[in-house]
Amino acid sequence: MAVSVREVAARAGVSVGTVSNVLNRPEHVKPDTVDRVHAAIEELGYVPNGAARQLRAGRSRSLALVVLDVGNPFFTDVARGAEARAAEAGMTVFLANSDESPEREAMHLEIFEQQRVGGVLISPVEEDLTRLEALRARGIPAVLVDREAGASAFSSVSVDDVAGGALAARHLLDTGRRRLAFVGGPLRIRQVSDRFKGASAAVADVSEATLQLFGTDEMSLDEGRRAGEALKPLIRDTGIDGIVAANDLLAIGIQRALLFGPDPIRMPAEVGLVGYDDISFAASAVVPITSVRQPRELIGSTAVELILEAADGDGAGEPRHVVFEPSLVVRASTVA
Repeated sequence: MAVSVREVAARAGVSVGTVSNVLNRPEHVKPDTVDRVHAAIEELGYVPNGAARQLRAGRSRSLALVVLDVGNPFFTDVARGAEARAAEAGMTVFLANSDESPEREAMHLEIFEQQRVGGVLISPVEEDLTRLEALRARGIPAVLVDREAGASAFSSVSVDDVAGGALAARHLLDTGRRRLAFVGGPLRIRQVSDRFKGASAAVADVSEATLQLFGTDEMSLDEGRRAGEALKPLIRDTGIDGIVAANDLLAIGIQRALLFGPDPIRMPAEVGLVGYDDISFAASAVVPITSVRQPRELIGSTAVELILEAADGDGAGEPRHVVFEPSLVVRASTVA
């Protein structure tokens, strides 16, 4: 059985990226580290894989990152992490925006295939991964970003969004709120459906609590504002006292609708609001927004590590799924 670059890295006590640099750009690595890696290579009998070499030369010096919404600071930070790690390996990253559109996503993938990029990092719009399977069959590896791969054969890096949705709802319940609303959509996006699933499970554990779904067409400030306008009379008329937003952009839009205009809603006195992603704008909102934090830059850099591994193994190895745990950052939108 062939020795992988991961085994060499483990034996030498360095990262996969360091092994890559020793093989391709040794002048950028400390001499003692180069010696240690070469000793591990000789000891294990490692033979560099042709596909891995191609990923670092010629057509494959570029990676593609396709995100759901380039206007969302969450994906900006993911891209920053991916770009930093790719630069360490002597590569660059092309950023594309699907805008939550399957058609636009397919167009980007077709263009990147024509350009023969070295790999695709993608937050898919839908569950169907047929297009990615076709790319891989043509020698272009893919890694799912901010999306758990399930039973598919693709490596992935994600956050446990079911746990994150539960964290958000449970926090509102722990502060005494019982009539909750979940704002987000479309539900075909796995991250949204998982967050709703987690919130639903947390509410189900409290007998007198309820959760109402308010779907949105996209995860934007404008959609959040529209949802907030719809929620405003319901907060007073039906007693909705807690809101879970599927991301921080929605949460900020909701907050603006509730706090301003006629008959403003007091926050957190009348309603608590929890967002998701913990982008910087959440902390600097008029009333700082409680949010579920994801390690954004780490998600991006890990995705590039997985692409390097996939290329080194010629795509034939077992996929690897990295799942980070979310955390809750409590602010004034839920606790006075």
